[in-house]
Amino acid sequence: MTETTNDEQIKAPFWKSQLFRLALIGLGIGVGIGALFLAIRPLFGPSEWHGMEIQASQPVTNFTLTGPGEQPVSLVDYRGEVVMLYFGYTFCPDVCPATMVELRDAMEILGKRAEDVQVMMISVDPERDTPEILEAYLAHFDESFIGLTGTTDEIMAVTAPMGIFFERHEGSAASGYLVDHTATVAVLDKEGKLRLIYPFGITGAEMAADLKYLVRE
Repeated sequence: MTETTNDEQIKAPFWKSQLFRLALIGLGIGVGIGALFLAIRPLFGPSEWHGMEIQASQPVTNFTLTGPGEQPVSLVDYRGEVVMLYFGYTFCPDVCPATMVELRDAMEILGKRAEDVQVMMISVDPERDTPEILEAYLAHFDESFIGLTGTTDEIMAVTAPMGIFFERHEGSAASGYLVDHTATVAVLDKEGKLRLIYPFGITGAEMAADLKYLVRE
């Protein structure tokens, strides 16, 4: 029997050595752990939300308003979806259309995942915003967006518990009256709980980054 000398062991290629095999095993384990982390990372949420995080223990109180085709629409109809609530009006000259553009961009970035998100714009100008006007207005941004309206008392019953302010004041001869209003977007999770508040100026990309976690919960 021929014995392997120490010199022959030393001269053996590194890729045949036990050390090399152990290194490969370690690399494989590291890659596997990394892949697993990437797979489960969305389940834990982002390290930091782009909106103001709210830890509500109960769902937002249900409401029913008038939607497209003058049909009643209730908040609970959308349990199982992420709901984004925005309070604005179609005659708004700046803040509302700017916010709608960012919401549209967020849906485009989400792609197919946007099917699990419902954007609702609740009018704070029910005198002028009929269901037909709201539907036509929102269609310019995204046909999936839903516009809701009602009487002033019905709108107040929704805005007051959520801390939404709105007040009518005179504008120019061209614009008619205007409505000062809270310009935030409220995000409800699939259980109807308030999870995030977005201030005016948030971008569609920032919203989409948060929403991709919420739609997977």
